[in-house]
Amino acid sequence: MKSIRVCRDCRNAAIRFLAVSICAVLAGCDESPSQQSDGVSSLQWLAGDHHIHSQYSVSWDGSVEPSAPELRGHGTYTIPHNAVMARHFGLDWTVATDHGGRAHSRISIEQAYPTLLIAREAVPDLIQFYGVELNPPGADHASVIVAQSADEAEQIYSIESQFDRSNVGRLEPLGPEADDESRMLEALEFMEGFAQKPVVIANHPARTSDAQGFGRTGPTELRDWNDTAPEIAIGMEGAPGHQAAGLIPENYPREARPRGVYPRVPTRGGFDLMTAELGGVWDAMLGEGRKWWITATSDSHRHWTEGGNDFWPGEYSKTYVYASKTYSSILQSLREGRVFVTTGDLIEELEFTVSSGTDTATVGGSLVVSAASDLVVTIRVKDPSGSNYNGDLPEVRRIDLIVGNVNPSLIEAAERSNPSTHALRRFTEADWVREGDYLSMNHRIAGVEGSVYLRIRGTNTDEMEPLPDELGENPWQDLWFYSNPVFVFVPSG
Repeated sequence: MKSIRVCRDCRNAAIRFLAVSICAVLAGCDESPSQQSDGVSSLQWLAGDHHIHSQYSVSWDGSVEPSAPELRGHGTYTIPHNAVMARHFGLDWTVATDHGGRAHSRISIEQAYPTLLIAREAVPDLIQFYGVELNPPGADHASVIVAQSADEAEQIYSIESQFDRSNVGRLEPLGPEADDESRMLEALEFMEGFAQKPVVIANHPARTSDAQGFGRTGPTELRDWNDTAPEIAIGMEGAPGHQAAGLIPENYPREARPRGVYPRVPTRGGFDLMTAELGGVWDAMLGEGRKWWITATSDSHRHWTEGGNDFWPGEYSKTYVYASKTYSSILQSLREGRVFVTTGDLIEELEFTVSSGTDTATVGGSLVVSAASDLVVTIRVKDPSGSNYNGDLPEVRRIDLIVGNVNPSLIEAAERSNPSTHALRRFTEADWVREGDYLSMNHRIAGVEGSVYLRIRGTNTDEMEPLPDELGENPWQDLWFYSNPVFVFVPSG
């Protein structure tokens, strides 16, 4: 593979344009971006988005042979433009995840990656990973995020060119085996060989589901991925992108589209069915003791005010990772589930701990206790007093503490459900203590007898469970946050 170079004059012109011209027109954006220090080491909640498209998410002109790529066919904006908007809307990290079809891997390495290098210079205080939205064999879509390194572009090229079911990249089209799940398992095994392991997150997993069952991505595929590469295939989008699909702009009149662009099985409170259904697929996987995490993204292609379905990265959905502001720390915290997600900036910080005696575990962590031990659950969230990007002042109205048993043998029979999962406690204003922007509460569990997991969620609505989203509803009025779980293991015998 040839080394990747960016024209010096092109690079400098792009940096000047982005750092001055674009930033100058955004309120609160400095003309001279501050320099990101690789030495920043303090742990903090960092907001991000791992599913963002640019002009290099192309369409293909089939009227010529071979098919020709058409820039902005699916994605609209440049990678630097996306970076500027992400920073403006409060993000600390992003991932460029373009996707395409025939021979798209060459566009990725020859055009998209050099532009990402420009974006890193133009917006240096934003961590910008390189990735791809893979068309995984046997499933729908998935974000692949590689560690920052000198060969990051070659790594993405090697994955996309060999394993993306829509990427030909060869003289002859791939056969039917290109869409067999076994090829995705080969891809994960291939990624296991990287010096620094990537992260793979299933995108909009239930989007192709219908009343008869799950579609291209189902629980079987997710389990197979995680079994094959548990440190790489680590989770799924809990809240998919395209959350603005139901909003109708004045200048681009159109019919309302389903929230998330889920055509048959609607999202619930903006969240995918696999996550939102209490005791459903996510709870079943957690009930097996799987380290399977959820995220939230924009899936940004085109902003809704320009006729698209999307918010800008960070404008509505955020994935918060507890990490230092470095590439390696953020990637590792994603891998270990130190993550919560929120929509509409309902909260911006979370403390969720489970303690037994002097031992404590936090989000994504595990605690080992003896049978009959007492547990103390402590929750503290920041419910910001400022307005969100719709100009609203959303308030948390309820926080649910959810618990489910960890018992792999019972889950194996049910596969897609965990009947033990339930809301153990529903906190309201009467149950928490407010200190400025912070809400604090706790709950004691007496004499735990078996292994469990605990997770929390909150909302600005009165819905006891998130209801199916109606066509044309306003997403800003239906906000939720979800934490990833804490596991408590009680050794048998």
